[in-house]
Amino acid sequence: MLRLRTAKSIPRNVISTLHRSTTVSAETPLLPPSPQSPSLAANLHSPSIRLLRSFTVCSVSRNTVTNQSPSLFRRFCSDESGTSWTEEVEYLDESGSVIHSGKGIRSVEPGVDDHVMVGGLKKPLMNASAVAKIVEVVQRWKWGPELETHLDKLQFLPNMVHVKQSLKIVEDVDAGLSLFRWVKKQPWYVPCDECYVVLFDGLNKGKDFEGIQKLFEEMVQDSGRSHHHHSLGAYNQVIQYLAKAEKLEVAFCCFKKAQDCGCKIDTQTYNNLMMLFLNKGLPYKAFEIYESMEKTDSLLDGSTYELIIPSLAKSGRLDAAFKLFQQMKERKLRPSFSVFASLVDSMGKAGRLDTSMKVYMEMQGYGHRPSATMFVSLIDSYAKAGKLDTALRLWDEMKSSGFRPNFGLYTMIIESHAKSGKLEVAMSVFKDMEKAGFLPTPSTYSCLLEMHAGSGQVDSAMKIYNSMTNAGLRPGLSSYISLLTLLANKRLVDVAGKILLEMKAMGYSVDVCASDVLMIYIKDASVDLALKWLRFMGSSGIKTNNFIIRQLFESCMKNGLYDSARPLLETLVHSAGKVDLVLYTSILAHLVRCQDEDKERQLMSILSTTKHKAHAFMCGLFTGPEQRKQPVLTFVREFYQGIDYELEEGAARYFVNVLLNYLVLMGQINRARCVWKVAYENKLFPKAIVFDQHIAWSLDVRNLSVGAALIAVVHTLHRFRKRMLYYGVVPRRIKLVTGPTLKIVIAQMLSSVESPFEVSKVVLRAPGDSVMEWFKKPIVQQFLLNEIPSRADILMHKLNVMFPSSAPELRSMFPPKPIMSSKSF
Repeated sequence: MLRLRTAKSIPRNVISTLHRSTTVSAETPLLPPSPQSPSLAANLHSPSIRLLRSFTVCSVSRNTVTNQSPSLFRRFCSDESGTSWTEEVEYLDESGSVIHSGKGIRSVEPGVDDHVMVGGLKKPLMNASAVAKIVEVVQRWKWGPELETHLDKLQFLPNMVHVKQSLKIVEDVDAGLSLFRWVKKQPWYVPCDECYVVLFDGLNKGKDFEGIQKLFEEMVQDSGRSHHHHSLGAYNQVIQYLAKAEKLEVAFCCFKKAQDCGCKIDTQTYNNLMMLFLNKGLPYKAFEIYESMEKTDSLLDGSTYELIIPSLAKSGRLDAAFKLFQQMKERKLRPSFSVFASLVDSMGKAGRLDTSMKVYMEMQGYGHRPSATMFVSLIDSYAKAGKLDTALRLWDEMKSSGFRPNFGLYTMIIESHAKSGKLEVAMSVFKDMEKAGFLPTPSTYSCLLEMHAGSGQVDSAMKIYNSMTNAGLRPGLSSYISLLTLLANKRLVDVAGKILLEMKAMGYSVDVCASDVLMIYIKDASVDLALKWLRFMGSSGIKTNNFIIRQLFESCMKNGLYDSARPLLETLVHSAGKVDLVLYTSILAHLVRCQDEDKERQLMSILSTTKHKAHAFMCGLFTGPEQRKQPVLTFVREFYQGIDYELEEGAARYFVNVLLNYLVLMGQINRARCVWKVAYENKLFPKAIVFDQHIAWSLDVRNLSVGAALIAVVHTLHRFRKRMLYYGVVPRRIKLVTGPTLKIVIAQMLSSVESPFEVSKVVLRAPGDSVMEWFKKPIVQQFLLNEIPSRADILMHKLNVMFPSSAPELRSMFPPKPIMSSKSF
């Protein structure tokens, strides 16, 4: 048998091993030596050589030699051209004798060449054979270094076509990934979109989404290195797989990376992503993707329209939803019922009733039948918008369509009509609701009760109240208040008391409600009913507050019911209620007008019951100096020094007006002058007297009572007389600003002593020189120093007729403010 060896010494055991393990195939033959060696040529045609050629030829392959000895591989490796051997080759016969030696030529190198040699001819390697060989290796070794080693030993140079076809055949995903990663290390590797598509498809079938994510990252890096964009297949396929698997965050991350890489996202990918976000309840992210989609030529598909239009509508983006709705119809896509329902509902709730009704009518044109929910939505929208006629028409249409109105719809129709004042329609629907077997809610009862009560319909309100209590429902606080207010306004005290006790039995706090009813009677000037209600409250253990007691007391005083007023005042005093200067002054004002001795005694007793310090001042003012142990002026000054003018300035001014009325009527002119002087000193009337140098002196009494005005005129003219006579200062004119009310009273008083003052609309004026001459008359001096020449009955008439603003009945029913303006009096 023919053997070969190199010119150098080769161990026989290595040669025999090579002979046993490797044979030269037709694809990788050893070419015979050149014909320049005739002896070898002759021997090659010998029978033994022919037998050898017909049987086998031993050759040394690069890989086998490498496994035996690295040094041996170097002897058999090819030169740089890859076409000849670098070592001498010896051809041996069976006995080991050298037949021929020379350089051998090899035209094919495994893993480098893409062809095979058939004799002396190059023949292209068949793709099917190459793919079969790659698949065989991959399926046998699967993964790891052994796979890569055997792939390196392939006796041909693979290309990307072989790889793509091999990946499609290999069913094991891990094996396919191992093959692909080996391919990426090869210098002939070219990025291939189809390879990634095949691998992603295999990973998706195996639900290996982490593997998809890792391979996606490799693809992004691969794309960045090679500047090759996997535009339509791989990127879109990954995003679609992840979106369908509901891997929200990973899918959106891959979507963003694909956009950053400049890859074109197709329509299906956009739709899958939007469906994912919409199904996850994240419409705003879906809208973000939709906005990026609008910038491309991609269009929504039918299923995405069905999802995004309702989501846009429910999120309030009605214009965008309606635009897509119109676009959907233009593309000849048939909107489903859910699209119509979402638009009708959202447009109605947003107040766009015309658009809502238009879509509703269009829906019927498409053959869709309105649902009960849609009817409820439409009726609710129109009812809340106040378009009750349309709501009632839809209500009838709903019933004619075979739908039975539900509990909530009955309630809404009843309450909306009741609140709008259409009580007849509300009661009609209310009766239908009871016939249909629905028990109205407390809110429905309350609404009907309150509306009937507000309209003054006592009988209807009581019927609804009785129906509500018979049904075992508890009326709300607002219902009780409305009913009690109605009964109070109708002066049905006994019925109101019965309802109040039932309210108390229900566990409500009734003190405030009872006080409100009492206040209604007080404001209505129904003092007898107010006293009756107060007695009922007391017998039922219901309390009221001091403010209402005070209001009722003042009402009793106004109506002359002094016997009923005194117990109220005692209650107010004993409950630590504050009897302030305003209340005391109002009682004093009643005393000023009283012309009956018995009632005067009652009023004096009421004044004493107040226990106010002003009453002690009044008592001391009418005693003699021996009992007071000080002059009147000093006594008055001490009282007014104890007043807090920051809080009670208005009350003190009111007290001065009423007190001066009383003192004038009692003929106590000197005491009245002392009170006026102290009041002016304490600046209770700061702008009453004005000295404008030598031009004009004036006195303004417009804010004073009749008695206070008379005392102020006399006292101030006395001051003017002293200045003019003693100091010789004479102004051009003197004015008395009276206003229309006091003008006649003061003019009549001054005319009795022939005064030079002329009466105009609101002012009495005179020249300074004329007044100077008038002051020199003895009668004027006597007039200014002693008393006012007018009888008490005339002055009383003036108080009641010409100056009614001091009457207590004109005062407000509300609590006095801490600081009151002078205009209040």
